[in-house]
Order: sequence, then C-alpha cells, then structure tokens
Amino acid sequence: MQHYCKTIGALAAASALVAGTASAEVEYEIHTGYSTMYLFRGIDLGDNLTEFGVDAASEWNGFGLSAGVWSGVFGNTGTGNDVDMETDLYAEASYDVGFTTLSAGYIYYWNLGSLGVDDQEVYFGTNNDFGWASLSFTYFWDVVENNGGNNGYSELTLSESWELNPCVNFNLATTLGMHLEDFMAVPHWTTKASLDWGFTENAKLSPFVAVSIALDEDARTAWADTENEYVIGTMLSASF
Repeated sequence: MQHYCKTIGALAAASALVAGTASAEVEYEIHTGYSTMYLFRGIDLGDNLTEFGVDAASEWNGFGLSAGVWSGVFGNTGTGNDVDMETDLYAEASYDVGFTTLSAGYIYYWNLGSLGVDDQEVYFGTNNDFGWASLSFTYFWDVVENNGGNNGYSELTLSESWELNPCVNFNLATTLGMHLEDFMAVPHWTTKASLDWGFTENAKLSPFVAVSIALDEDARTAWADTENEYVIGTMLSASF
C-alpha cells in the first residue's frame, strides 16, 4: 500500500540529532523500541511494532547533515499475515537562515512483507523556534508516480520540551496531517507525549503515548477507513 509518514519513526530521531549537533564531528545514535501499534500518519498498519534504527549527524559549513536506517517488524492484521517487515533509508540537510531553519530530505521505504510496493519521498520543511514552542511545516512529495502519489501530503507540528529535573524531560508534540494539492483535507490530528529519562550520560529511556483523531475519511485517500487510534510504547536510545 501507499506509505504515509510515521508518527513514531526514524525521521524524528534524525531531526533531533541534527539540531543537537554543534561541531564538525560525526555523532551517532542507536535506538530500539516497542509500540502496541504501527501508527503511520494516523493509519493503523499493524500491531506490536518492534523497531531498531541507527542515525548519524554532523555539520559542514553551517549545514546540518544527517542520515540513517530504520527497520520494523510488526503483525499486519489487514493481510492475514502473522508478521510484516519494513526498512527505511533516509537522509536530510538543514540550514539556519536566521528567521527559520530550512530542511530537505529523502526517504526510501523498502517493504519486505505484504504492505505493498517500495516507495520513495522527497520532503521540504521549515522550523521556527519561538522559545515557548517550535512550529514546523513539512511537505512530502512522492516521486514514484506509479504508486499514485501522496495527494500533496503535508504536516504542521507544534512541539515543546520541558526539563522536569536534571535527568527527566517531558516532550509534547501535536501534528495536523493535510492535503494541499488535489483537494483540501485534514485527515488526522495526532498528539504524542513522552518522557526522556537519562539514566546514564549517553543513554535514555523514553516511554510514550500517542493519540490520533480521524478527521476526514475521504474515499480518495489512504484514510478512507481510518478510526481514532491510540498507541503506547517505549524507546531506548544511546548516543556516542
């Protein structure tokens, strides 16, 4: 089936890693986790997602550069198969122009199971940090024409993080998924809350909960039969 960007996935980890890179040295992060559902842009793609990823990030002449790989194994209830697999490869470049940070990236979705054909997306984004919160807008362009396109899918996200104590941060992000090309629609509103517990200097455990509200079940899109969903899980990550 056509893919639509993860609410919980590797791109968020890659973007965060780029934002934290302050030198020309390469920084790495490995992460693994479990979620009760594979929630992908408000769509339930399967149950019991076990995931693993590796990210690398650096800085060159003012550009933030990152790349990585994410892989997930999950039960696909829609096809009758017990297990499905997906692997994503991605890369991103960003640049702070003063009033905003611009970014561009590429994602390759490699389906190893029965979800459908492989897919590719190029995306362009902008992010503004207002101090009290960060507001980002990202447009995704499906470059595999025989997949039918992604109907001009975009995301508008408001996010912030608060330090509860020297070892624990609380993170909150809320996202509107939107169609801006073939027709105007807002198919889902997804909100995620998580805690980052830094139990060592370079490692953290991040339990989370996410809720997705189905807003526009348009028959012309992948959201034709979506419902309100919620997912809980945890992520373990280490940087070096």
